[in-house]
Amino acid sequence: MSRLHLTFACGDYDRTRAVEDGSVPVDGVDLTYLRLPVEETFFRMLRHREFDVAEMSLSTYTATLNALDEGEQPPFVALPVYTSRQFRHGGMFVNAAAGIEKPADLRGRRIGMPEVQLTACVWQRGILDDEHDLPIDASTFLTGGQEKPGRIEKGRIEVPYAVDPIGPGQTLAQMVGDGELDAFFGPRIPSSFSDGSGRVRRLFPDTVVAEKAYFETTGIFPIMHVVAIRREVYERHRWVAQSLTKALVEAKAQAYARIYDASALRFMEPWLNVHLEEARALLGEDYWSYGLGERDRHVLSTFLRYHHEQGLSRTLRTPEQLFAPESLESFVI
Repeated sequence: MSRLHLTFACGDYDRTRAVEDGSVPVDGVDLTYLRLPVEETFFRMLRHREFDVAEMSLSTYTATLNALDEGEQPPFVALPVYTSRQFRHGGMFVNAAAGIEKPADLRGRRIGMPEVQLTACVWQRGILDDEHDLPIDASTFLTGGQEKPGRIEKGRIEVPYAVDPIGPGQTLAQMVGDGELDAFFGPRIPSSFSDGSGRVRRLFPDTVVAEKAYFETTGIFPIMHVVAIRREVYERHRWVAQSLTKALVEAKAQAYARIYDASALRFMEPWLNVHLEEARALLGEDYWSYGLGERDRHVLSTFLRYHHEQGLSRTLRTPEQLFAPESLESFVI
């Protein structure tokens, strides 16, 4: 019996490793797993549709649903599989000499971001608006390459607040280090912070305390990425949505078991098991949940509100509108 061959571009994650190495098969599918950096995967999938299935920025995917407002079908269909989740307080940096001690001090300041539509930046702007009384339009945003010049938005954006590109030879990391920018928001750590010069510091110096307090207040462990199928693949083979979801759920379950094996640490973190126990105590046993349970529905609803309020979605979507219906149901014996 012939099997469907699919390409799947995704990062190097413990939660997808069993699908990558084939120890968890995908029903009916021969899978070629392409382990790529997230920025490359997103760019190639969005611009050129190079892969059958790919990890995708939640913000980028949500923006593709704007096609529905024009009576067109979006180019992708997502699964409720969250390959990346991350608290984002630790990704907000300020120039150490700018006199910024708290989020409210960012009013009227210049903030750099790689792209307006980055999922991390959507979360960061929304968190500061919701939790720290810093409205979206209280600051000026600038976009461009973090470490190399020339980065542009992956898609066209029209937002109701000030956004300008930096110069063609400039980088955000250098600008925040030199004081040309007051702050930098993004998913990656800028070199002007990691170089140890002291020119740049975190907006929330005790990041763990801030992020735990945020979770205790909101119940949100932010979702960053979903898994997206090209629509033409999905329309021809609707069963693929369930096959992929089943396999990725099982791969994550195996990763849970492996990471907590105390006989030999899987990662170079001396207190890994203690930190896992702390995470479970705060976030719950299934702290990296997939699907549309109550907690994930709350996370996604909050993100979709931010996306709409920030001008990136024309329509306020519901979590159910994001995903293939086949991936939200399963049989019961």
